Amino acid sequence: MSPSVPLQEMIRAIRSARTQCEERGVIQRECAAIRAQFRQSDNGGRSHNLAKLLYVHMLGYPAHFGQMECVRMIASPRYSEKRVGYLGAMMLLDEKQDASLLITNSIKNDLSHSSQHVQSLALCTLACMGSAEMCRDLAPEIERLLRASNSYIKKKAALCAVHIVRKVPDLGEIFAPTARSLLSEKNHGVLHGAVVLITKLCERNPETLEQFRKAVPDLVHIMKGLIISGYSPEHDVAGVSDPFLQVRILRLLRILGRNNEAASDAMNDLLAQVATNTDSTKTAGNAVLYETVLTVLDIKSESGLRVLAVNILGRFLLNSDRNIRYIAMTSLQKIVVTDHNAVQRHRGTIVDCLKDHDASVKRRALELSLALVSPTNIRSMMKELLIFLSCCPPELRSQTACGIFNAAERYAPSQRWHIDTILHVLTTAGGDVRDETVPNLIQLITTTSDLHCYTVHKLYRALVADISQQSLVQVACWCIGEYGDLLLGGECQETEPVQVTEDNVLDALETVLQSHMSSPATRGFALTATMKLSTRITNNVDRIRSIVSIYGSCIDVELQQRAVEYNALFKKYDHMRAAVLERMPVIDKNSLGQTNGESTGETIKETEEPKHKLGEALLPQEAANQVCDLLDLLGSSEEPLQPSPAPGLTTNAASTARGDLLDLLGGLEPTPPPAPAPSVTVYEKNGVTLTLHCAKQTDSGLTVTLAASNTSESDISSFTLQAAVPKSVQLHMNAPSGDSLPARGTARVTQTVVLNNPNKVNLKMRVRVSYTSQGSAFQDTVQIDSFPGLAAASH
Repeated sequence: MSPSVPLQEMIRAIRSARTQCEERGVIQRECAAIRAQFRQSDNGGRSHNLAKLLYVHMLGYPAHFGQMECVRMIASPRYSEKRVGYLGAMMLLDEKQDASLLITNSIKNDLSHSSQHVQSLALCTLACMGSAEMCRDLAPEIERLLRASNSYIKKKAALCAVHIVRKVPDLGEIFAPTARSLLSEKNHGVLHGAVVLITKLCERNPETLEQFRKAVPDLVHIMKGLIISGYSPEHDVAGVSDPFLQVRILRLLRILGRNNEAASDAMNDLLAQVATNTDSTKTAGNAVLYETVLTVLDIKSESGLRVLAVNILGRFLLNSDRNIRYIAMTSLQKIVVTDHNAVQRHRGTIVDCLKDHDASVKRRALELSLALVSPTNIRSMMKELLIFLSCCPPELRSQTACGIFNAAERYAPSQRWHIDTILHVLTTAGGDVRDETVPNLIQLITTTSDLHCYTVHKLYRALVADISQQSLVQVACWCIGEYGDLLLGGECQETEPVQVTEDNVLDALETVLQSHMSSPATRGFALTATMKLSTRITNNVDRIRSIVSIYGSCIDVELQQRAVEYNALFKKYDHMRAAVLERMPVIDKNSLGQTNGESTGETIKETEEPKHKLGEALLPQEAANQVCDLLDLLGSSEEPLQPSPAPGLTTNAASTARGDLLDLLGGLEPTPPPAPAPSVTVYEKNGVTLTLHCAKQTDSGLTVTLAASNTSESDISSFTLQAAVPKSVQLHMNAPSGDSLPARGTARVTQTVVLNNPNKVNLKMRVRVSYTSQGSAFQDTVQIDSFPGLAAASH
């Protein structure tokens, strides 16, 4: 290829290349020719060569050797070369490049040039890649241009000032007086740049925010002029007068009116006028209405205006555009707590969005539907949510089940309805529920003594019909073991009469034990239930003994241990079997310390005994004191064994004297809970403080509570925490208590993280903190290498 090939010919040659290798060959030959011409002192085609090099850069090939040529062309007096040079600087240079400092003097000279086009080139380049040093050096020149008579230059200077304020917030005070004067301009481009600049100044400096609150009447006047102005071809977009400027003004009004009643009152009438007069049939009108709604909901607006804003969002839900429906539900989600009744009016439309084909819309509709559940609509909403659960995508089942559990626990009209709802969820999506569902449902069943017969009959039918849902099978096995006599004793008046024999019950439990779908924990529940039935039936005790003896040589160590213990009860301690396997007392809910769904704002204390101890009997303090004389049933030791995966670990003598829970079958006594560990501050920046508190739950389990507070003078929104741990550590983050931090530490946001470290690796956690303060987004990462007061958990 000839070095003098025009840009169009080079593009044509590159596009005609059949392979990537051929394309690289074309580009390498052209780059070599460009380098050779750059080295020539008298080169008349510099702009032509640099333009070709920029195209090569756009294709992703190295073009750094053209940086110095950009510097030379910027210093050229010819506009054609200067234009390409500035374009090359914006594409090939950034503030990290040393070569960028070489163009500072050229930009300063061009800012004083007599031609507005040259001044514009310099302003655009500074706004694109100006470093903090360049901004400090050239800020006075930009402030001078903001007072120029040329509207074209003032528009460019205002946007350049925005970049300077972002880079060096301290320089904002230079532009504040001039920015206020720009609001009197008639040119929409200048007004747009002025509003963006004022917005950035208010976000960066609270003092400047107070100053510009005096400009609210001016902004209201400009906005009213846009609304009532006639048709203007220059600014009209789909029948809306300059929607871009309207949106910018509404955003600025939102910042100025936040937490200020005087400013909010000054803009209430304007917002009502915009909300009622803007055309909602076009995208431009919807954009203005959406910003109006956000402004109304964020300032101290009147109650009637807030209802109007919610109704606008309700109309958005009926829009055929899924993006509009999505942002409507996102906005409603933020205000459902403060304006619950207003959002409730659109409940039917929101529930209909659950049937939307778009996954994002469906997820938002689910979150909003769960937030709308109340004591008055619990039955109708739960009916809709259960229908959705039966056909929802797999990735939403866990969230749906968790939300149903939370709602049922808070607003259940009766205990029977509560139990029926949970059993319905377990039947439909038992494989997607959380681990704590099983112990919590067991706790609920134990407290409803008048429903024991009804519950055990219903669970038995569910067990016979389907054994694939592990959570359902575990609860069914537990209830059959506890209340097997009620299942066999006769008909339950609240269910259809079904004759159940002892052989039927044992066949069902044996099916669970032998099924390939049963997990080790489920088999443990079934084995313990079978053992408990030995004291509740009379004709099939030998069959139970044979079933239990089979698992004495099971490959699963935990199951084998239980089978050996149960065999010992039959052989050596048969006289104590009835006392050991008697029905469990009512389980105190506080002993579980958890709910069916996610807890928000408090540390979760997980009790995994019903799962990890395979359904063994747990006794509260009173029952344990009555049987303290029962020591190790399987050995001659006079001290209960300490629970530990390592064999032979002895128990502290002091801990044997007390013991909240006594494992009657394994002779295990848990260690008393350790003293609470102190809270440690792991993050402190921009007024946001994040503290960490740890609590050890099991030998490998750890609960970490993260609490955030805001001591600054401005509210913080969109606060989120994300955590990462080593691959071998299992992490589960519960929902946070909120996503906003009020100013001056008036409220906190807490989030619980449950860690399981089965391999005892060195425990580390990385937390990402994200939030928005005064309109600016912040994101930081914190590395946590040690956990206070838990040396045993930080292996």
